[in-house]
Amino acid sequence: MDNFELTMKNDDRLVIIGPSGSGKSSLLRVLMGLEGIQGGEINFQKQSYIIGDKSKHAKIVNADIQKKIGMVFQHYTLFPHLSILQNLILAPVKVHKIEKKTAIERARALLARFGLESKLNAYPSQLSGGQKQRVAIARALMLEPELMLFDEVTSALDPEMVVEVQSVMMQLAEQKMAMIIVTHDMHFARHIASRVVFCANGKIVEQGHPDTLFTRPKEKRTREFLEKVLHLD
Repeated sequence: MDNFELTMKNDDRLVIIGPSGSGKSSLLRVLMGLEGIQGGEINFQKQSYIIGDKSKHAKIVNADIQKKIGMVFQHYTLFPHLSILQNLILAPVKVHKIEKKTAIERARALLARFGLESKLNAYPSQLSGGQKQRVAIARALMLEPELMLFDEVTSALDPEMVVEVQSVMMQLAEQKMAMIIVTHDMHFARHIASRVVFCANGKIVEQGHPDTLFTRPKEKRTREFLEKVLHLD
């Protein structure tokens, strides 16, 4: 990513689109503190969060901010040897020292909200792909984040399961949850986004309201991309 500058509001739903290799997933990993940046600074709620380091190591200057950010990956990353309940309460109890009773109550409420309460004692291998991804979202919400990152969370799912996961994400959007979403699903992007950001070659080419960007893109590179994926006239 080069000369990458992006801002968002508390209730923004930024959807990042672009060709493979354009830096979309790398951006989310940087925001989560999983990858470093050589220069620049990332601020969160007007506080310094990450500062660039020439060694490319993540230089997190405010660990409390990192706790306010949740991330859901493409491949679930659930612990196969733990039940769904144990997957949800592990980090809150062991890392963040939340009382176990409180964590269990929170887990039950989230699973009920996503239609998974009956899977409380099941193991990941007993769930469908869509169910696993909904559990992964519930797990990220256990720490009550103020920003959620979604990295291609439906790309490995069958179409029917995609609808399950996207429905959960639309619930969060309706509740004004701040989100940054990387997706190749342009239909979903148009419906959930408050703003769409098109990236190519590690740079922001264009950004704007989905109705405008998808129908009247200003930049030639954006139009070329959308012509391929949306068959624009």
